Amino acid sequence: MRLQPDRSSAQRSAATSFARSRSRASPLPGGLRFLSRCAPYNGAVPDDRPYSGLTPDTVLDALSSVGFDGDGRLLALNSYENRVYQVWLEPGAGSQTGSIVTKFYRPGRWSDAQILEEHDFACELAEREIPVVAPLSVDGRTLHEFGGFRFAVYPRRGGRTPELDDPDTLEWMGRFIGRIHAVGAIKRFAERPALDRTSFGREPRDWLIAHDFIPGDLVEPWRSAAELALAAVDRSYERAGETKALRLHGDCHAGNVLWTDEGPHFVDFDDCRSGPAIQDLWMLLSGDRASMTRQLSDVLSGYDDFYEFNRRELQLLEALRTLRLIHYSAWIARRWDDPAFPAAFPWFNTQRYWQDRILELREQIALMDEEPLRV
Repeated sequence: MRLQPDRSSAQRSAATSFARSRSRASPLPGGLRFLSRCAPYNGAVPDDRPYSGLTPDTVLDALSSVGFDGDGRLLALNSYENRVYQVWLEPGAGSQTGSIVTKFYRPGRWSDAQILEEHDFACELAEREIPVVAPLSVDGRTLHEFGGFRFAVYPRRGGRTPELDDPDTLEWMGRFIGRIHAVGAIKRFAERPALDRTSFGREPRDWLIAHDFIPGDLVEPWRSAAELALAAVDRSYERAGETKALRLHGDCHAGNVLWTDEGPHFVDFDDCRSGPAIQDLWMLLSGDRASMTRQLSDVLSGYDDFYEFNRRELQLLEALRTLRLIHYSAWIARRWDDPAFPAAFPWFNTQRYWQDRILELREQIALMDEEPLRV
């Protein structure tokens, strides 16, 4: 059984600067961050230590191969699934000045076609003057390859975390998410997967049970709680009835929004997929029922100006949260051989961790059986 000793849940974000003189044999660790809810995964299990060959020189040489000559300074930004760096450029290095951001995709997670569909969606939104950070095109291409790694280059955009307790901020966010969804409704993804109960609920549940991550004395209590939670998810979907699947951001929480005086910039479409509109709204809500009702009302006051929200999807709010909680545990477990994950999640797979997950699922069952929010 892969049980870790109990440790503190406290952790720090890390961003480490590297110079080009660093040895080619020394890999770049990813910057680490804490996700207040959960992070998605698509089920693929890549090779152990997928970034062992991603040295500072590899990053700089990769960028140079597409016309971006770095001056040797790199900063690892917050990312677990991929490796993302801010890279400072030599003066006069092409059309971009100062610094750019580059993302190296986790090997084996997405196909080229799926990544290109992500890029196309972001570019489509940017062309319609929706404030998203889209990849830069070099010689007509947004996806590049160097040394066995696939990567993309983005303009650097500054900003701060949005203040989601401010009604005006929530309304502003709602307007732009409504615009994203209005474009997302125009056509369907051909390659990107859908957010569904199998891939986000049943499959990760089965994987966790089969791979000996849950302590033996807690396997049955966790299995029972997961079964009851997934049954409640099914009931929620039945009450919601048929809903429209849109092209979504997919991971629309405050950490993926850069806020400036001019409003929000949406970043990181790495988890875009098809699903109901509520998926891009519920992660903006927090607190008790009354607080979430007020927040949702503020969001929808802006959202409905650009896209009509189907109130029946409110039946799915806690169901989607439940699915995310289940696959979050599986996401960490599947990545446990990546050295960044034990460092970032030292509390994962302790006895206390799984006890808390059982209680969490039981709470979700009760929430899913309550009346949905009314706005």
